[in-house]
Amino acid sequence: MPQPRKRLVSLDDTPYYHCISRCVRRAFLCGNDPVSGFDFEHRRQWIVDRMKLLASVFAIDLCAFAVMHNHYHVVLGIDTQKAHQWTDHEVARRWTTLFSGPIVIHQFWAQTTLSSSEDASVTNLIVTWRERLMDLSWFMRCLNEPIARMANHEDRCSGRFWEGRFKSQALLDERALLACMAYVDLNPIRAAIALTPEQSDFTSVQQRILHPEDGSLQPFAATTDGAFAIPFRLKDYLELVDWAGREINPGKKGFIPANTPPLLTRLGMDAAPVLDYLCRKEKQPYGALGPVSRLRAFAHSIGQQFVKGLAVGRRLCPES
Repeated sequence: MPQPRKRLVSLDDTPYYHCISRCVRRAFLCGNDPVSGFDFEHRRQWIVDRMKLLASVFAIDLCAFAVMHNHYHVVLGIDTQKAHQWTDHEVARRWTTLFSGPIVIHQFWAQTTLSSSEDASVTNLIVTWRERLMDLSWFMRCLNEPIARMANHEDRCSGRFWEGRFKSQALLDERALLACMAYVDLNPIRAAIALTPEQSDFTSVQQRILHPEDGSLQPFAATTDGAFAIPFRLKDYLELVDWAGREINPGKKGFIPANTPPLLTRLGMDAAPVLDYLCRKEKQPYGALGPVSRLRAFAHSIGQQFVKGLAVGRRLCPES
């Protein structure tokens, strides 16, 4: 039985989550449909543009994404500290970028004298909106719903565009984050629709390579020093993706080349389990990814006896 989303997210354990949404019937509704001959490739750009817009509004950053023909992956980082630092006016401005606000909010902006009940209403709205602007479910809702409406309007039909609710996976340490980001960015190469990372259209790795000046993606930093950033250098990450992309081949699964990226060594990750993870067939992700001890702590935080993924966590994120 599906669990409520609030029981699958624990910001006390990690701010990083891997989310997946898939089109109904796994049809080619976001790409070139070889059966009907219709080309829906432009819809993939819809999704990328919407992700970037939401990342500029929410206290949620894009770490990695890949928009495939019938589904997309996105790795998100929730920055609660940023949300709590916003002024009430900033919260209202951000929320009304996406939704029309009530009249009382416009009076609040105009610094009109408000009655006590109106003032209380504004305070309650700001509290609610601040929470929503750092909420994973609201981010995904604001991403998926407009895309579904646009696609249905284009198809002159109604009904579901997405296959149920999105799937989410907690990433419990920097090794899990690294492996998952690389897994997401390598989707086109694994699917044999791109040969190199820079040719992988509608992915964050292509965006970082071809448009490094674009600030829509969360930055990398060798040491975060309290700042909210991906905890390794971009150069090291690109080296890992390039290395893994060259080795993702069914005939070479588990092969360890001599030039294994030093980033794996620094994070205490063996190359064979990393390649095994990156080569795995597409399937619903485990509820969380990380070391066994943190998987057990995460299960306790969300009120469950356990979460799936202990075997993968043990291989990918070994503990000393």
